[in-house]
Amino acid sequence: MSLSESTTLEFKREYTSEINKSVVAFANTNGGTLYIGIADDGSIAGVQNVDSVLLTVSNSVRDTIKPDVTLFTNYLTEEMDGKTVLKIIVQKGTASPYYIASKGIRPEGVYIRQGASSVPATETAILRMIKDTDGEKYEDVRSLKQDVTFTEAVKEFESRNVPFGASQQKTLGIMNADGIYTNLGLLLSDQCIHTVKLAVFQGTVKALFKDRHEFTGSILKQLNDIYAYIDRYNSVRSEINGLHRTDTRDYPVEAVREALLNALVHRDYSFSDSTLISIFDDRIEFVSMGGLVKGISFDDMMLGVSVARNRNLANIFYRLMLIEAYGTGVPKIIQSYDGFSVKPQIEVTDNAFKITLPNTNVGTKMSTLTGKERAVLELFKDKQYIVRKDVETALPGSQALASRTLKGLVDKGEIRVIGQGKNTRYEIC
Repeated sequence: MSLSESTTLEFKREYTSEINKSVVAFANTNGGTLYIGIADDGSIAGVQNVDSVLLTVSNSVRDTIKPDVTLFTNYLTEEMDGKTVLKIIVQKGTASPYYIASKGIRPEGVYIRQGASSVPATETAILRMIKDTDGEKYEDVRSLKQDVTFTEAVKEFESRNVPFGASQQKTLGIMNADGIYTNLGLLLSDQCIHTVKLAVFQGTVKALFKDRHEFTGSILKQLNDIYAYIDRYNSVRSEINGLHRTDTRDYPVEAVREALLNALVHRDYSFSDSTLISIFDDRIEFVSMGGLVKGISFDDMMLGVSVARNRNLANIFYRLMLIEAYGTGVPKIIQSYDGFSVKPQIEVTDNAFKITLPNTNVGTKMSTLTGKERAVLELFKDKQYIVRKDVETALPGSQALASRTLKGLVDKGEIRVIGQGKNTRYEIC
């Protein structure tokens, strides 16, 4: 009987741990047959204590290779030239890339067949196998990095009384059914490869840096660290009106929070570029990778329609009470600027999403408004227009006080007069 090694056939004179590499290679390529007890030249050596060797091989394949490849392997004994050999038939697996567990999903752990040899797969080939097996959805794909820790995630989950055991991690999509971490797990891990770059500029153009910082680690840690950093630049402006003081933040806290959550939860992590946050004297810009999810228009988004790009990540943020409900972020940002003459801007391209929050206290007339004038502007949250009686109700006092306050807002260009006499009403500019 003449035998020779090929892409789908390999010989081993005796059992060694190198056999696992061949099983991995067959499972990752087109399947194949491995004989133990046949030398490289095709001569039959046979296997002594074949039952013991079979048990050793099957245990090693089960314990050493991930994902579980046992369903795609079959062990037989065969008589050749009066000697017993062990025949291992390996089918092409459905969960490639298969890899040596101790080496991980990287070239030194993933093998493919090339001619009659089992060779390390390139990282490009590994990524292609993952994509072909797991699909396009980034957060569901198996992470190339498996040696990860969750120090910051554990803290966040514990602070919210949300369990974070292995079963919960599988339910949440942090690891798959085989116990392999997904890209979602990588995002939450301390070893997260995605970062946020924040820069503070002097003035209103990108000319002179005042400060810059790159935030790394778990995106849960990044969220907390970035918010605290921005808060340092979210100054409070105070206005004294008689015995009363009115404090106004440069940026509505709700707007900052929602813009930051949007940048982290809804960005397209298949792009490696960092999320960018730029703080100027008159605005904050949040730029994240990924345009609108397919099927959603700009108008849909503005109405609160939401299709999560990273559904499992959004679900985790929901469980941690970091977001209240899907689709509420953009409307909240818009609503937080009610009563201000400046408004947030949202820009979308095919591959990027930008939210600009204007400073309510710089370069706007709002910084010159009195507390009573601000109170009147608050009435427009629920009304398209107001009349003097509305102001008299909101500002208990004389009719003259209401008239003076309305006139002040008209003179400052915040509202305009529509009609005259008994039909006089006021609309916001």
